Amino acid sequence: MEIILKQDVINLGYKDDIVTVKNGYANNYLLPQGLAIIATPANKKMHEETLRQRAFKEEKIRKDAETLKAALDGKCVRIAAKVGENGQLFGAVNNIQIAEALKAQYNYDVDRKKIVVDGSKIKEVGTHNAMVNIYRDIKATLTLEVVNEDAPAAPAEA
Repeated sequence: MEIILKQDVINLGYKDDIVTVKNGYANNYLLPQGLAIIATPANKKMHEETLRQRAFKEEKIRKDAETLKAALDGKCVRIAAKVGENGQLFGAVNNIQIAEALKAQYNYDVDRKKIVVDGSKIKEVGTHNAMVNIYRDIKATLTLEVVNEDAPAAPAEA
């Protein structure tokens, strides 16, 4: 079944993409959740007109995303966490903490849902990598420095 995505869907496509999926996935998940509409000829025609009108806005969004990527690439974000005796964290560092640290240290507002950490979770002190999915194919790479809460919390220079 051919559908038009109304929102970004992880591992499927981005908003306004026309994709082909199995009927069950479309009928049982995408359509009821409001994530997509069926790609009928009338909907496709309306979709093309919408894309034409949005073309100039897309350029501005892409330029802003490139600027943010240039600003974020290579930044080192320091996150203080409670640490046990053997260097293991109590809990784990999550995307919310990373987004808050970016806001506090560099004054960049990044949606926590767009931050992807190498591996699944950060559970130990040290240096880790994270990727920020800024816009479609524009991604920035961050270095995360997880330190003991008792250590000084001054931001590291990149």
